[in-house]
Amino acid sequence: MSNKDSVSRTLLMALALCLVCSVIVSMAAVMLKPKQEENKALDKKRNILAAAGMLDESKSIDEQFALISSRVVDLRTGKFTDDVDPEKYNQKKASKDSAQSEALGADRDTAKIGRRENYAVVYLVEPVPGEFDKVILPVRGYGLWSTLYGFVALESDGNTIAGLGFYEHGETPGLGGEVDNPRWKSVWPGKQVYRNDSVEIGLIKGTVDKQSNDAPWQVDGLSGATLTARGVTNLVRFWLGEDGFQAFLTNLKSGEA
Repeated sequence: MSNKDSVSRTLLMALALCLVCSVIVSMAAVMLKPKQEENKALDKKRNILAAAGMLDESKSIDEQFALISSRVVDLRTGKFTDDVDPEKYNQKKASKDSAQSEALGADRDTAKIGRRENYAVVYLVEPVPGEFDKVILPVRGYGLWSTLYGFVALESDGNTIAGLGFYEHGETPGLGGEVDNPRWKSVWPGKQVYRNDSVEIGLIKGTVDKQSNDAPWQVDGLSGATLTARGVTNLVRFWLGEDGFQAFLTNLKSGEA
């Protein structure tokens, strides 16, 4: 057998092996996709429950989520809409589509998101059908190194914070990454959002003086993470303000949503 035949056979065997491996990997990806999507949906539900202070790790996520309904809000009108299916709507993708979002000028884009989608999926905690106990809203905005994605939960008065949590960000561990610290997240419940119809909630430097008249609208800062703290303040104020959910919350409280 010539060296040429030997090289050809080796290349042929290598090609065959590559093809077999490619088929196996492709089949595995296709077979695992439904499970990956299921886990992704489950993780989203877990984060929503956690933001609302309702997560119990000893119980089934789906069982706990049975009390929560998802609805789509038209951010341009502040009212619910049935034009969009909440189960199929991709809010992150819509925010990058000029046909499904609005460009924000520098004066409005305090959260540094560039564009604001026209629709948003919100979650209502309804112990009794038709009577909501909490509303959970998606929020996002730029910190120091990354866009932070999370949820803020409000009590039925649309003003008292029930909880806040981020499920995706790239902030510095030990500094801006302290947004994941349970101790810091525990200071949010009970804080107030609005004062005289203006969004006043925000982080301060240091620790809040509980005796201060401003304490209900102040949250402990993040030590050594000034820009991340500023980003959190900006994103919360944006999404609870005029360009976010403020009109919707007003309509929800009055029964006109």
